[in-house]
Amino acid sequence: MTKDLIYKEILQFIKEGVYFVDTNRKITFWNNYAEEITGFSASEVLDSHCYDNILNHVDDAGSHLCTNGCPLHQTIKDGLNREASVYLHHKDGHRVPVNVRTFPLSDEGKLLGAIELFSEKKTPSELQHDIEELKILAMTDQLTGLSNRRYTENYLSGKLRELEEFQAPFAVALVDIDHFKVVNDTYGHDVGDLAIQMATKSMVNAVRSGDLVSRWGGEEFLVILSSIGNRNLEQISERMRMLVESSSLQVNEKNIQVTISIGLVIVEKPVPKEIIIHMADQLMYQSKQKGRNCISLGTI
Repeated sequence: MTKDLIYKEILQFIKEGVYFVDTNRKITFWNNYAEEITGFSASEVLDSHCYDNILNHVDDAGSHLCTNGCPLHQTIKDGLNREASVYLHHKDGHRVPVNVRTFPLSDEGKLLGAIELFSEKKTPSELQHDIEELKILAMTDQLTGLSNRRYTENYLSGKLRELEEFQAPFAVALVDIDHFKVVNDTYGHDVGDLAIQMATKSMVNAVRSGDLVSRWGGEEFLVILSSIGNRNLEQISERMRMLVESSSLQVNEKNIQVTISIGLVIVEKPVPKEIIIHMADQLMYQSKQKGRNCISLGTI
């Protein structure tokens, strides 16, 4: 694949409309997102001209920019980059507000045409919504929908501050799916993912609304339990173990089950979170050594 084709392949997947024109403003490239924003497919626009009543840009005053004041045309004429806010014409007939950026296309000093990038304008509330969604994505494990390691470390730091200020003990459980490699090797990674999702749902259904089940990495989970007495914390952990053990996945007429090993640390005094996690990890491996599918308990 030539470098030119590689660049065009990449441009097909960016989240902005992109099209190229030659010096006569004939459209030579039209990416997937341009189609999504405008409704016009590449087959409908390639080899036509950008002024052929396709996008038919207008500005706030209603001026038809394709015949007078087109940023792309001006960039071809003087080789300068431009930005503008315009309204393009959608295939369905309505107008779409977009931000437009235009750049000259040159090769060894020779002008070949220009490129226009355009994206839908958003209101401040829409932009804020996008920012909040990105924050959530940054803190969420995509396979399970659980909080990821980054969020969980911050949450654990918060629990330690609460313990120091309000003497509010809590518990941390490190949970590992037993013999998970065997599941992956026997049934494939797709089934392994389904097994992780199955175990996730059972664990979430075992805890209370104020508890946190998070994906720590691979087949490991970190569970943070608000304290209501040591005995109750053990009961919740046992309920997690039991519900996972009694869950099953039907794949190609085969019944797939997994179990979990748990290391449970009851935290009664402030210590660095690394110490808590290390202790939970050691206790979890004790559960492995005891035969798996069980709980090992410790207190700090």
